Amino acid sequence: MALAELGVVVLDCPDPRALAGFYAEVLGGTVEGEGDWVDLKVPGGQALAFQAAPGFVPPRWPAADHSQQFHLDLVVKDLDAAEKGVLALGARPLDTGDRERTFRVYADPAGHPFCLCAC
Repeated sequence: MALAELGVVVLDCPDPRALAGFYAEVLGGTVEGEGDWVDLKVPGGQALAFQAAPGFVPPRWPAADHSQQFHLDLVVKDLDAAEKGVLALGARPLDTGDRERTFRVYADPAGHPFCLCAC
């Protein structure tokens, strides 16, 4: 028997509304809320939440002294098309050089690492 149930994954960031908007463009869904806490309701999926973090320092990937803490794996049908899309939305490549792999690593506009993974 489980002791708990996952409620929401929360990403700390300097601008919750802006980062929720980025992920809404990537994943679809509806951005709800204003101020220090914003939710992204993803159709048929787990919601994401974004919380204002004064003095936020983004992780560096890969760097043991500035650990990434966690990252999101986003499954896509076409890595090249998805890459073009996330870069146009403000993501930045972290590890995309090996084009033969089934994943590529990016940072969202607040600096959180995420992967696009071929399905």
